[in-house]
Amino acid sequence: MPKDITEQIIDAGKAAVRLSALDANTKNEALKAMAEALDTNRDRILKANAEDMAAAKKLMEQGKLTKSMVDRLYVNDGKINGMIAGIKDVESFDDPVGETISSVELDDNLTLYQVRSPIGLLGVIFESRPDVLPQIMSLCLKSGNAVAFKGGSEAFNSNRALFEILSEAAASAGVPKEAFVLMETHEDISNILGMDEYIDLLIPRGSNSFVKYIEDNTRIPVMGHSEGLCNIYVDEYADPEKAFRVTLDSKIQYPAACNTVENLLVHSAIAEKFLPGMCKLFRDNGVEIRGDERVVATEGVGDIIPAAENEWAIEYNEPIIAIKIVDSVEEAAEFIGKYGSGHTDAIITDNKENMSYFVKMVDAADVFVNASTRFADGYRFGKGAEVGISTGKIHARGPVGMEGLMIYKYILIGEGQDVKDYAGGTKKFKHRQVERECPL
Repeated sequence: MPKDITEQIIDAGKAAVRLSALDANTKNEALKAMAEALDTNRDRILKANAEDMAAAKKLMEQGKLTKSMVDRLYVNDGKINGMIAGIKDVESFDDPVGETISSVELDDNLTLYQVRSPIGLLGVIFESRPDVLPQIMSLCLKSGNAVAFKGGSEAFNSNRALFEILSEAAASAGVPKEAFVLMETHEDISNILGMDEYIDLLIPRGSNSFVKYIEDNTRIPVMGHSEGLCNIYVDEYADPEKAFRVTLDSKIQYPAACNTVENLLVHSAIAEKFLPGMCKLFRDNGVEIRGDERVVATEGVGDIIPAAENEWAIEYNEPIIAIKIVDSVEEAAEFIGKYGSGHTDAIITDNKENMSYFVKMVDAADVFVNASTRFADGYRFGKGAEVGISTGKIHARGPVGMEGLMIYKYILIGEGQDVKDYAGGTKKFKHRQVERECPL
């Protein structure tokens, strides 16, 4: 009989210790085998995804699944190439496990080392996107973390195919197979939410309501973003052509993504020149426009849907944009502080003083200057891949790569010293910073 999820999680916790001790060569060979396995199993992956897509489109027609979720579900050869590239990037990184962060001589022949170590067993819960699975598995493997996955039911076949292909490839290179677990039912999620004794961190990826449900129903620490409500401010000193290009890319390059711009703020001094052209670009690319009273009244913008007050707090994940005219960079920053989600916000300007103000006053994980919000991505940041994007302010923030999956331990190496001499005042600590690698 196959083991139930509780037994699998307990086994994964034990395997996490063995995985954390694997040498860099074994992990790199496993990553290489995983990349090759994706390439040689393309037909199997595409066939499984086609089954999921057929069912998902029916659910979308019935109003049970959004278009953005269906878009995220889709896998083609290009996405498989991206999965492979991400795994190869992770393979090329230095092994973070055991890296010495700092060394302090407490006294002669008594040295304290701060050393990077894995978090342990992670639970990753995500919706729609099957390409999340190879991203996370590769990062967890290289960082020495075990991981239990739960994808959405809409991606059942895709996730199972990818999981089996990747876990078998990793095991062939010497990675403990128990270190990776695939959960496939809603009951599995309910079960693991109470397993704080075994799971060290939960990383939910999905809608605001989904992440909040996870946070409200577990004692396990949660790292995730509640929503991706991104904003762009086009300053009065913006280069219009630069603003057209960056804003359009931020909206249409992949509207279903969490780093897509939802609110566009435009300075009143540039609005009459900028908005007619920007609105035309949006319409030419199938984007629905909503705006405040000043936008609606701007000459040359065409018919604009009046924006309701709650419009600014909506994460569309669709080709819809809300536009507001503001009178200063200060007003733009204040608006973003009120409505933004702390994910990614950008300013388009050639004025260095306004750039500096925006960067300092906008409290987001990613703050961009003259660049598309779509750059907010682990792969584009050079992390190889990401386990998710965190809008929290503890431990990790923004696209979370391997560094966000690491914690540290202190290793003290002495020669039989005890505390009583220091407590009694016979000896004194030196606390001398030294450049020295931990020898163990």
